[in-house]
Amino acid sequence: MKKRKLTEFGQIVNDRLIELNITQKELSKLIGTSEPYLSMILHGERSGNKYKDTIIQILKLKERYCKND
Repeated sequence: MKKRKLTEFGQIVNDRLIELNITQKELSKLIGTSEPYLSMILHGERSGNKYKDTIIQILKLKERYCKND
């Protein structure tokens, strides 16, 4: 099975989740989507445009570090 690779945005989010000790499951609940859909966003399988601003706000990321993939 081929391993999926995180996008640049996905890697930034993943690193921040680790820093804050938050799981993807917890973040998915905070943004109002499912855990599998969040994973698809982080791996570039879905655009996630509806959720990216909310993710950036919740994780207190600066938008300049989060380019659209």
